[in-house]
This record gives sequence, C-alpha cells and structure tokens, in this order.
Amino acid sequence: MKQLILALTLVASAATEGLAQEIGLMERTIIAPHHAKEMQIAIMYPAAGQTQTTFAENGVFYGTPVFQDASPVSGQHPVVVLSHGWGGNYARMAWLSAGLVSRGAIVVAVNHPNSSTFDLDFETAFDHWTRAQDISVALDHVLQDTAFTSAIDPTRIYATGFSYGGWTALSLAGVQGSRPGFANYCVAAGAASQLCTELAAKGIDINAIDQTQYEGSYKDPRISAVAAIDPGLTWGLGPAHVQDLTAPVLLIGLGNGPDRLHATDTSPAGSNFEAVVPQASVLTIAPAMHFSALGLCKPAGEAILLEEKDDPVCTDPEGTDRRLVLDAMIDAIAGHFDLK
Repeated sequence: MKQLILALTLVASAATEGLAQEIGLMERTIIAPHHAKEMQIAIMYPAAGQTQTTFAENGVFYGTPVFQDASPVSGQHPVVVLSHGWGGNYARMAWLSAGLVSRGAIVVAVNHPNSSTFDLDFETAFDHWTRAQDISVALDHVLQDTAFTSAIDPTRIYATGFSYGGWTALSLAGVQGSRPGFANYCVAAGAASQLCTELAAKGIDINAIDQTQYEGSYKDPRISAVAAIDPGLTWGLGPAHVQDLTAPVLLIGLGNGPDRLHATDTSPAGSNFEAVVPQASVLTIAPAMHFSALGLCKPAGEAILLEEKDDPVCTDPEGTDRRLVLDAMIDAIAGHFDLK
C-alpha cells in the first residue's frame, strides 16, 4: 500500500481558479430501465464554446463556468464516470467534473434515482447495486451519443465518486458488499452515526435488504481504474469481497482523528478497508472533513446553513483551506487516471 498524508500548503490551481480548458455541459434525461423511470445525467467535456454561463451556483456554493451545449473539441478523450453521495446530486460535484475536464477528460455524472437530493427514498436508497447500474446505463448512453462517439477513447474509462458514490465507484470496479457488515456497523455506532440514526427513525431494517443482490458483483469491465473519496459501505469486508477487483485503486480520506466521519473512514480506526486492498494507493488530506468534498462555499454559506439548521457542510476544521483541499483531490485523481 502506498500511503501519503498531505498537509495542505499548496498553491490553488484547477478547482477554483480560471481553467485553461473551456468546459462544456450537456444535460440529458434518459430511461433507467432497472428503475422503470427517468434519470438525469450530466456530461462535462472539453469544449469550444461562445456563450458562457454558471452552473450549480446558489446562495451557499460558488458555481462552475460552463458553455452549455457547446461542441466537444476534437480528439480522443478518456471518460470518467462520477457518482455523488447519499442525498446529493451531480451539481454539487461539478467542481470535480470541471477539474478533470480541465485535464482532458469527459466526465459523465448522474442524479441517482432513489438516493439523490431530488429523489430520496429511504425504502430503496440502500439498494446500492442500482447505483452501479445507473452509471453503467449512463455510460452506455454516452458511448452511443453521436455528439461524443468520435471524441471518446473507449480504452480509457475510469470511475470516481464521493461517500456513497465512492462505494458506487468501488462496486463498478468489482468490490462486493457485506450486508452483515453494514448492519453490525450500525449496531456498534448507534447514535454516533447520523446515517444509522436516520435509517432507524425511518424504520429501515438493514437485514431486510435483499442479501443476494446486496452482496453481488456489479463490476463493469470497461472500468480500468477507480478513485474513491471517503467511500461508505466498506464495513465488514474481507478478501472474498475484493476477489473481482483488478483495477488500480486510489482511496482518498478527508481529515484525520476527530475530523473524520467514521462511517466513511477506511483506515484502521474505521472500517479498515485499506487492509483488504493493500495494493491500493491511500491519500489522506488534512486538515479537512467529509463535507469538504462538496465544493467551495461562499462567505455567507456557513451562516445560511446554520440559520436553516442544515448539515454544517461549510464548517471545516480549523486551518482548512477548502480551495486547496479541492485542488489536491483533482490533482490526485487526475494523476491516478494518468490525465494531462
């Protein structure tokens, strides 16, 4: 295992400064047959545009400059599929999409049915296998989309994701889940886990999730490397759960010690998933915390969330420079995928 703890003293680059590559954005609504409903996807790509707009900006977060529906630039570009976290959406991960596009990639992201901001169904949200299927269906669509067929290098397809999406990326690479591991984690964590507390309050019985499907393999053989940011659902895993994992793996942990969100801690202090994948590269970025991966907050963002009694996603540990945290993740993932 190659392990690095990165104390951030870097100079900001792609995530929040001007990007050298123009960023195109196309949004699509496609059918997800395994859900029997529609699914939104976003494709960000190197573009040749004329009219720039801002995507994913609100009162809390800065947005990302994009050229809506611009033509892709010519050439063969690698593809990165991107999965958001529990209750998230692809707009909140646009900073990462844009950063990878600035390194020459085409990024395909989805709003996962049943587990996104706009569609959160506690009864089915942890049918995690459907998320891997979401990504595979979106990838199928883009590979057949005439706007992109000549711009894609089909030999270079990678997967990344944050939190629950980090698990989705690992699942696409062949990692299999453990339902008892999930259930035992919630018993042990109790009220210390916001996720487990929410599930219990909604009457969700983890042991009622279909075990055969929960522990199945959802490997997409097109994925040739994977990078997971603070991935969840890694509890109780052993060698049998990674027997299908052949792609190079990068695990990124945000924060250390009390700054870690235990539910997504793959270190020995958490699920110890890192011991199950000794071939993985492990990067710990500190100071930071789990929600540092949600993008650059505006100066008023923290106060707005406090006023609304929302999750403190803009409240980083003392000394954190979120701009540097985001840039470090872009650099690490781009390097792992051998982007420009």
